Amino acid sequence: MDIKIENDALATTYETAVNVRHISSEQLEYLGMDEVAYVKPVMTQTGLAFSIHAADGRQLALAPSEALAAAMIIQNEMLPKPVH
Repeated sequence: MDIKIENDALATTYETAVNVRHISSEQLEYLGMDEVAYVKPVMTQTGLAFSIHAADGRQLALAPSEALAAAMIIQNEMLPKPVH
């Protein structure tokens, strides 16, 4: 997999397979870490909820509905993406 990152401070080409468990911060930025948040349905003690995660896997918030999770993400100027 080739990933090319270009900006004023960085111009690097990765020509080897990328292990997603050991992805660099530069690669995460390329994948939209500051632009995308992921919504994943989860079971809690009170029932179904929707977990909001950054691209690096950090849980950012928990919402009672998918619509509210998406609204929270949009309010923070990011794009919501569902995880199945």
